[in-house]
Amino acid sequence: MPDLMIKAEKVNKEYNRSGTIIRALIDIDLEIYSGEVVAIQGPTACGKTTLLNVLSGLDTPDDGKVFLDGENISRSAEKRLSTIRSQKIGFVFQDFNLIDSLTAIENVSALLWPTPLHKKDIEKRALAALRDVNMLERKDHIPRQLSGGEKQRVAVARAIVHQPRVIFADEPTGNLDPQSGKELMDLLVKLNKDYKTTVVIVTHDQQIADKYGKKRVRMDRGKIVDIS
Repeated sequence: MPDLMIKAEKVNKEYNRSGTIIRALIDIDLEIYSGEVVAIQGPTACGKTTLLNVLSGLDTPDDGKVFLDGENISRSAEKRLSTIRSQKIGFVFQDFNLIDSLTAIENVSALLWPTPLHKKDIEKRALAALRDVNMLERKDHIPRQLSGGEKQRVAVARAIVHQPRVIFADEPTGNLDPQSGKELMDLLVKLNKDYKTTVVIVTHDQQIADKYGKKRVRMDRGKIVDIS
């Protein structure tokens, strides 16, 4: 049986917005195993992104526990969380988050700095990541010279350049046309298959969840209402 990669136990998270308490996550229990493709799906403001942030260590729960690769990250110091993210986690965001003044290979390489790696080793890893996402021929282009689908491929290359155990993707097809969205999802599934990388995708798109999620987690109003 695959290793347990992520586990949430009775996780709760609240926000205070203008004096109103928003219960973003309510008693969340979830297990994600190594090598799974998991789609977290539900309507806007149901808690999907908050759950992704808590599972990945970008945010901490108010109570409950989150384990990542066997380590309880619920109350880890930011320095430790930063180390975990740099070693084990890759992120893909809806808005790409590329640096406009850097070329594709520079955007991908940037994730590895600071590092004890030699400059040539960094370049080698960045080229390999761009090759994996079929963007090697565009390595010297800056973001404004790339289509939306190409920008997202560079973002995926950046997410995998350090060979993470888990990729967290928050609405990765949100700014893409249907064809580019399909190509992006096919790419994530291929990376999962080739490298056994665990992939956790947040999406409001039921079709994406149904087609690509080997495990589908449906949320509503801060709660997990179904896992299939």
